[in-house]
Amino acid sequence: MGPARHPGWLKGLLIGLVLGALILTGGVQHGTTAIEDTYENLKVFTEILSLVQSHYVDEIKSKELMHGAVKGMLETLDPHSSFMPPEAFREMQVETQGAFGGLGIEITVKDRMLTVVAPIEGTPADRADLHAGDRIVRIEQDLTKDMTLMEAVRKLRGPKGTKVTISILREGRSDPFEVTLVREIIEVKSVRSKALADGIFYARVASFQERTGKDLERVLEQGVQGGATALILDLRNDPGGLLSQAVAVSSMFLEKGQLVVYTQGRQKSQDMRFTADSAFSLATLPMVVLVNGGSASASEIVAGAMQDWKRAVILGTKTFGKGSVQTVIPLSDGSGLRLTTAKYFTPKGRSIHNLGIVPDIVVEIPRPEAVAKPQGADARRPATADRPREQKIGDQEGQEVEIGRRDLADPAKDLQLQRAIEILKATRILEKKPDGKSEATAAAK
Repeated sequence: MGPARHPGWLKGLLIGLVLGALILTGGVQHGTTAIEDTYENLKVFTEILSLVQSHYVDEIKSKELMHGAVKGMLETLDPHSSFMPPEAFREMQVETQGAFGGLGIEITVKDRMLTVVAPIEGTPADRADLHAGDRIVRIEQDLTKDMTLMEAVRKLRGPKGTKVTISILREGRSDPFEVTLVREIIEVKSVRSKALADGIFYARVASFQERTGKDLERVLEQGVQGGATALILDLRNDPGGLLSQAVAVSSMFLEKGQLVVYTQGRQKSQDMRFTADSAFSLATLPMVVLVNGGSASASEIVAGAMQDWKRAVILGTKTFGKGSVQTVIPLSDGSGLRLTTAKYFTPKGRSIHNLGIVPDIVVEIPRPEAVAKPQGADARRPATADRPREQKIGDQEGQEVEIGRRDLADPAKDLQLQRAIEILKATRILEKKPDGKSEATAAAK
């Protein structure tokens, strides 16, 4: 077989790829050497593309080949960089608005395995007792090994009322178990709150959406007006979300101008600094932030800023460690490119990525021991999201529940919350002034 002849469209494609690569990498500034290197590397690609077009047993559309090539290229980078076909790109744009179809589960690829970051509170995934760190080894009949995040998302989503069965591998259990979930329209309530005893106010942020900052400000203002003199901010199982909202939340508890987070990338345009700038400030209110292994991304930015400035006591377990910045770039055909372009750093220069935030006070949640599986039909029945709630703790499948995750601000069932309350009470005792009032009380008024 002689050398492959490249059709005209391939030559045009090659030129476009070379120019695109040079623009993205800044290679134009390095002269002809960069151009020659890029051209030589892309030559093999175009030869393979031409051979597939001409000789593959079935006729393949050029668009499918190009999408497959781009997808494979991005898979060599990191789990968070991906190509989104038009339909997937539209779905992604809906997510941050707080309502989307699916299971209510945040996933990522960790150690080359599809991993649960956190279930979203009140969703099918939450009711099925999925845990942060669970490995999803199968979706229906499809193994998830080498499956991209976007592929997994598409398989997990579907019309409201339809079911999907996933196989979970959980730490401490030798064999995977199946969970069947019923898809719903996921409408995430970002902020929930509750006044506790002794002037302690509790606020939980489930995810960082477009209105999280405004919603949190509203409930905190109500809390202070109601006499709150200390705060517990619960970021457990919060998988993150919008960077702008992480900055907005952090700004409420820092002095104006204090650094919240900064990013560093290869390009200078990716080096950014974000400082506190909020008209609403509770910069002196005693505060504890609760985190765990399901706290990721935006949650870790808030926790890291509070910890670096010694603004709050961070209590719980080590966070997830998702500290990279993804830039979403719309493409001309309606598809999108999600590309990791920088990494987050806390105000004192600590990297979050793959390291997470280690709490000031580590408090592990004890898990109930799994009961022995029954014999007969019940032993074969998969766990489902619509089984009675009272069966969830120590049920037939021996699933474990993170205590206190569903009972909003119930110290009797939540060891970490108990410890947070004890710390705030101790802090107020130490801050008491001779007149019996604390510094925090005076500041709040």
